[in-house]
Amino acid sequence: MGAPDDRAADAGATRLRHRGFGLTDLGRKRKSNEDAFFADDALGLYVVADGMGGHAAGEVASREAVDTLYGMVKRGKGTLRPLSDPLSEADARAACRLMESAVQAATYFVYSIAEIDRDKSGMGTTISAVLVLGDYAVTAQVGDSRIYRVHDAAVEQLTEDHTLIAWQLKQGLITPQEAARSPHKNVITRAVGNREYVQVDTRCVPLVPGMRLVLCSDGLHGYLADEDLPAIVAMGGAACVERFVALANERGGRDNITAILVEID
Repeated sequence: MGAPDDRAADAGATRLRHRGFGLTDLGRKRKSNEDAFFADDALGLYVVADGMGGHAAGEVASREAVDTLYGMVKRGKGTLRPLSDPLSEADARAACRLMESAVQAATYFVYSIAEIDRDKSGMGTTISAVLVLGDYAVTAQVGDSRIYRVHDAAVEQLTEDHTLIAWQLKQGLITPQEAARSPHKNVITRAVGNREYVQVDTRCVPLVPGMRLVLCSDGLHGYLADEDLPAIVAMGGAACVERFVALANERGGRDNITAILVEID
């Protein structure tokens, strides 16, 4: 993990520092860990990926997707201007385009691997990614891993789950009570790599000192309530992500567990 990048976004920007801490765990039920994560403070890039597919394909999908996304962002970040207020629409659009293009590149690469190796046909992965760029975080989302923002004990889920249940809830087809009992909890409507193209959600989120970002796979957020977040996040650093993993295992640990904490100061 690189050193924190405290360079000013520009002459008029706030000097925000960011530092990330990540941890992944097998959990109590799985035989292999199909999650992958990446945290690079110097680049300002943080990624959680939750792979799926037989014959160890999930591990391949998540790892290759993260590596491809990293390579694209590393090559392209130098063409972007740091984001600061007042936010330029052109600058925001360029930053979101880079993140979308990086996820699309990962999608095509993972899909191509599966086309070559038929044992890995249909493999895919979620992607939840954050690029800190000046006074903003640029997010990219596919699947049902999540990004949360925690500030002054207020918790906000920044990403939308791309699942059948989330879609049914959004359309008013089922109630939250019905969703909790649904047998379709793990049906994902978007994934990186099971097709040549995927729709990517991107957005620019303003950052302020004291804000914390949490990226996690569903092996954590499936056991997590919003009210759990502030106290655990307040632990800070490695202690925070270690507590997240322990909590998920204490509550069942039926899936792989991955968490990243990004501290903004």
